[in-house]
Amino acid sequence: MTSEQRLARVFVELADTLVDEFDALDFLSTLTERSVELLNADAAGVILADARGVLHVVASTSDQAQLLELLELQNDEGPCLDCLQAGRVVVNVGPGDAHARWPRFSAALAEVGFASAHAIPLRLRDSVVGAMNLFCTAGSHLSEDDVAMGQALADIATIGLLQERAVRQSGLIAEQLQTALDNRVLIEQAKGVLMASAEIDVDQAFRLMREYSRRNNHAVKDVARQVVDRTLSVEHLRRP
Repeated sequence: MTSEQRLARVFVELADTLVDEFDALDFLSTLTERSVELLNADAAGVILADARGVLHVVASTSDQAQLLELLELQNDEGPCLDCLQAGRVVVNVGPGDAHARWPRFSAALAEVGFASAHAIPLRLRDSVVGAMNLFCTAGSHLSEDDVAMGQALADIATIGLLQERAVRQSGLIAEQLQTALDNRVLIEQAKGVLMASAEIDVDQAFRLMREYSRRNNHAVKDVARQVVDRTLSVEHLRRP
C-alpha cells in the first residue's frame, strides 16, 4: 500500500468516528496511533486547551509519551508549548538547540528513551486548539511531505473537535433558550392569576412578584410557580 493510500484510509477512519455519538478521546487516540504509523514515530500524544484556555494531556500512545507531555505542562517548556504559542510546526530541532531551548524537557526525553521530538498544531485558520507531539527513539528528520501529512491529520482532527464543540455549544444555547421561554410562560400565567384574584393590572402583578422575590431571595420563576399553584397568595406577596 502506498503512503497516499494509507493516508486516505486513515482519513476515512477518522471521518467515520465523527458520525453517531462523537467520542473525542477515542477520536484523538486514533489520531495519535495512526500518526505514529504514518510518520514513523515511536509514540505520540495530544495536548488540548479547554474552553478557559487551560491545557490538558488528553491522548497518548504510551506512558512515556504521557509523562513527557505532563512534564511539558508542569515545567512550561517543550516543543508542544512552543507549537501552541506560535501556531506552527516545531520540527527537526537538533539536540543542541533542543537542550538550549528546553533543558528540562530534553533531559526527561533522553531519560525515558527518546532521542527527538516534533510538534504539530491542531489549528483551523486562527483557532489553535491544541498540538500533537511525536516522539522518536532515534534522531529523526521529518521531510516536507511528512510535515504536510502530519498537518493534514491534525487539521482533520481540529475540524472534528471544533464541530463537536459547536454542536455542544448550540445545544446548550438551545436548552437555555427553551428554559427561558418556559419560565416566561410560567410568569405570564402567574400574572393572569394575580390580575384575576386581586383586580390589578399586568405591571402591578409582575411588580408584586419581583419585589417579593427580592425580599425573600427567591427566583421570580419560583415565585410565579407558587402563584400558579395557589400556594402563594396576593396577601403573602404584599406582606413586608
